[in-house]
Parts: sequence; C-alpha cells; structure tokens
Amino acid sequence: MVNLKVKIDDLDLKNPVMTASGTSGFAEELTDFYDVGQLGGLLLKGTTLKNRDGNAYPRMAETASGMLNAVGLQNKGIDYFIENIYPRIKDYNTPLIVNVNGSTVEEYIAVTEKVNELDKIPAIELNISCPNVKEGGMSFGISCPSAEAVTREVRRVYDKTLIVKLSPNVTDITEIAKAVEGQGADSVSLVNTFLGMAIDSEKRIPLLSTVTGGLSGPAIKPIALRMVWQVYNAVKIPVIGMGGIMNAADAIEFMLAGATAVQVGTAIFKDPFIPVQIIKGIEEYLERHKILSVSELVGCLQM
Repeated sequence: MVNLKVKIDDLDLKNPVMTASGTSGFAEELTDFYDVGQLGGLLLKGTTLKNRDGNAYPRMAETASGMLNAVGLQNKGIDYFIENIYPRIKDYNTPLIVNVNGSTVEEYIAVTEKVNELDKIPAIELNISCPNVKEGGMSFGISCPSAEAVTREVRRVYDKTLIVKLSPNVTDITEIAKAVEGQGADSVSLVNTFLGMAIDSEKRIPLLSTVTGGLSGPAIKPIALRMVWQVYNAVKIPVIGMGGIMNAADAIEFMLAGATAVQVGTAIFKDPFIPVQIIKGIEEYLERHKILSVSELVGCLQM
C-alpha cells in the first residue's frame, strides 16, 4: 500500500487532492455524487463579512480549453455561514477550509476572527487574488506592501493554518510569495484565475457583464505550472498548486514542480467525479513506479 498522506503546516490531509474554492459551493453539492470524506480537503466558497449579490448576469462564458467567470464572490456573509451552513457540513470527514475575502483589511480581519472560533475549520485560505470584484480582492495581491499588510494583520488574529491564495496577474509571483511568507503565511496556493475576456462578434458585445473575468481550465495549466515551480524554488513553506488540473497526470506534474497538494476546480464543472478519479490515478502511478509515499514526488523534477 502506498502512502497518500501529506501535511500543510498543522493540516494533515489523507491525500493531496482538494477542491478549489468557488467550484462546488460549500461542498454540499458534491455529497449528491459521493462521500466527500474521500477527498484530501474541501475549499469552501469565497466568504465575505456581509451579504454580496455578486455581479450582474451573464457572468460565466465558455472559452477554448477553459472558461471565464465573473461571479463576484456571491455569498450571504460569514454570519449566515456560521448559523446555517457550518452546522450542516462541520462533521464531513475531511478538513474544511474557508476562503476568506474582504474589501478592506478590516473586513478580512473581521471574517477571520469569526472563523477562528469554529472548531471544525482547521485552516483558512486568504484570498488576495480575486479578479472579479471592484474593491479588495486582487488589489491586495498585486503588490508586496499590500500583500504583506493584509497577511500580517490576519496572522495577528488567526492561530490555525494560514494559506494565502496568490494572483497570477503580477510581474513576479515569487516576490509576492516571499512577502506573505515573511508575514507568517504557513502555505501559499496558486494560481487564481487569469484576467481575460470574450466577445460575441455577431452582436459586437462582451460575453460577460463585467467585460473581463477570470480565465481558468486547461488553457492556463502551462503558465500555472511554471509559477508553481518558481514559487517552490523561492519559499520554504508548502505550495498548493492549481490551474487546469483535469486528471491524475496533471496533478502529478504540479507535484513534481513543487506542489505538496493540489486543488481541482474547473474540472468539477465537467465531471464532479474527477477529484476522486485523480486520487485513484495518483495511487496507481505510485504503485506503477514503486514509490512508497506521494510526498516523494514533491519537487522531484529531474533537471
């Protein structure tokens, strides 16, 4: 039997495959298909301090080898989550990670303080990289000073595992990664979506109400893979990789590039069973190559 367990700071995962935030709501949707306890972890939908209605429709569009989204962090706020959703999901047999968002540093702090009180939430993913909101989001993640500021203040009030989600829409992602590491991040996850757009040439209008949105899916994988490799070689904290992972081979490539764990996102829209299939595929790969532990793959790229 091979060992699929990995560790992100104090966070113990039974395998390295997690869902990506925003791709399966608060995980309840996936329970219609299989036992979510099979997964290494569940990244919950982006959560803010107050209710957000999100952007106007249309806010999703299919593209060649991917999709654009401009949902805009639609959610009912952290208090609603605590009172109505958390009680229903808290006993899932896998780590639950809240994706924390804010328009100001103070809002990030307020959401984090509330999550910190939830016994069954062992980690947060600090989202400083969402490209689909007018305030906050990506604006915090595209410069070292702002990324440092929000990470530092959240670290001050949070005593569990802190994962910071990085934006690829920067000149040098390694500088941002090192900046948040210096302010106490326990891990970094990357990449969030790339800023893109699509046009209906017949109607001569953009396909998204916001004109631009976040591009995800197989189209971004080569760039995401490169960024994970760069960040792995720049920081000492664990890296969580994502961006166009559709199968076990994709996940293994990210781990060889330096990712300790991976997140699967857009693939879930195609087939919700893909994360489970990836776990099985990784196990088969390890057995085929006579590798005892999945951790042996991390950063094991032959140069």
